[in-house]
Amino acid sequence: MAIVRGDAKHAAAAESTTDALWVLYDRVLHAGNERDRFYLSKGHGPMAYYAILAVKGLIDPAELYRFGAFHSMLGHHPDRIKVPGVDISSGSLGHGLPLAVGSAVGLRALGRAGRIWVLIGDGELDEGSNAEAIAYAGRARLEALHVVLIDNHSATQGWPGGVEERFRVEGWSCARVDGRDHQALEAAYREEHRGRPRVVVADVGAAGSREVRP
Repeated sequence: MAIVRGDAKHAAAAESTTDALWVLYDRVLHAGNERDRFYLSKGHGPMAYYAILAVKGLIDPAELYRFGAFHSMLGHHPDRIKVPGVDISSGSLGHGLPLAVGSAVGLRALGRAGRIWVLIGDGELDEGSNAEAIAYAGRARLEALHVVLIDNHSATQGWPGGVEERFRVEGWSCARVDGRDHQALEAAYREEHRGRPRVVVADVGAAGSREVRP
């Protein structure tokens, strides 16, 4: 991430996702014919995502030096046509979760075994599209759907009891962990949740601080 340059890199947004993304890509995602799919809804800060794709051999690390340049594959928002390993183009907040819900429905209809993982930010919960997606996924019991929610306490309205309560009341399986603790993240990602979608809230503290809510 340190070698990426540019005025529009949204460094804080990208940095908040680093640990959650690394654990997901290094320890949890399945490859192969029935591979898992990953959607970065928080696409305005893709530097950590690009760095991990480079570490995992999906893109040439030299491309990181060309971030945001003319004709670079690495734009300020990920482009699924240009970047190997990217499953959706993203950046406009509030789109990733609804797309993930639709994909989970599609995989179930086709009898496919892959899982859908989507990373969103707590600020995205201000978007009404997410409220509809959360409600539908709970009612439809989309077990293949996994949400990684980066909580840097930036949601305008918040939610009594924490943002995970927005999911819990709709029948989701929920967990809150320290978003910098790799063991806790992996355990939360791997926990069984039969017949229900799953959200893991990765608490990284308020922007500019390291304080994590107990």
